[in-house]
Amino acid sequence: MKQDAETSHLKHVSHWKLYLVILLILFGIVFVLSLNLGYAHIPFSDILKILSKQVPFLNDLVDSSGISNTSEVIITQLRLPRVICGALVGASLATAGVIYQGIFRNPMADPYVIGSMSGASLGAALVLVLGVGVSFLGVNTLQIFAFVCSFATVLAVYSISKTGSRVPVTMLLLTGIAITYFQSAIVTFLQTVATDKVHRGLAFWLIGSLSSTETWSDVWSVFPFLVLGFVAAYLYSRDLNVLALGEDQAQHLGVEIEKLKRILLICATLMTAAAVSISGLIGFVGLIIPHLTRLIVGPDHRILLPTSAVVGASFLMISDSIARVIMGSGEAPVGVITALAGGPFFIYLLRRKKRGYTM
Repeated sequence: MKQDAETSHLKHVSHWKLYLVILLILFGIVFVLSLNLGYAHIPFSDILKILSKQVPFLNDLVDSSGISNTSEVIITQLRLPRVICGALVGASLATAGVIYQGIFRNPMADPYVIGSMSGASLGAALVLVLGVGVSFLGVNTLQIFAFVCSFATVLAVYSISKTGSRVPVTMLLLTGIAITYFQSAIVTFLQTVATDKVHRGLAFWLIGSLSSTETWSDVWSVFPFLVLGFVAAYLYSRDLNVLALGEDQAQHLGVEIEKLKRILLICATLMTAAAVSISGLIGFVGLIIPHLTRLIVGPDHRILLPTSAVVGASFLMISDSIARVIMGSGEAPVGVITALAGGPFFIYLLRRKKRGYTM
């Protein structure tokens, strides 16, 4: 059985480039299909022409005479920012999930685990209940408060968990859980004192939605953090692989454990905070997508990080597309779709692949 598992892992690693190419092709198909969904029917040929016009070297070669200005505005100013936001949020949460699971060596670790999500929910609740409405450089107060509270919460958890010059993983997890419950209690209290209108808006935000991300400012509020966090995490992907052997073993092999934890926690938290600040608390993605991808390509973080980002982006685009059309004239929270769609599929894969699965 052990030999079968090792053979399966080697096969996954040897074919990772093929898997990545296939995933990127699927990502492109999902991206275009997502742009096609909406009340206004726009043919795929027109969508491809509109997208081609946005490419500097192709815009003069595209004949767009048959495309109406209305269609172009709908694609470039409404649907395209939302779809890109969905991809960025999905990639950010999935990548953060890989990092948290690698640091803690725990399959249950995700962006919720050390208070990043609960901090964002507290910041959003304060803005909505107190009615603070300010915009700075195109970013509204809710996004700012959610981002700042999320990042500040993780810093507080890290500081409380620090014992001397070290931060034990168990202490970090337990402190994160305690802070999460504390902040959740405050959010629950704020929900009870909020008006019906505010309560409904807060509940929708806590479930997670991309309905308010139809502006390019939302795209640029996430993109830099995703790029920065992903590049930094990938540079330490080998160290994450060594850390999987255990902290003592990794330290003997020359890995600076505490430095690695600090850098990767900051990267994961920045990506999570930026993502949830515009989308709300979309669950499931940061927990399950790393596992789904690990089943496909194996546990090597050099492969797992980019493939998880692509799968997370595709998954959230699909979920958001379903959320937009499943209720007809209304819109379902995308967080509900991610849980309903992903949970059974993940259990199915685990049942089929459980013999060859490793963290």
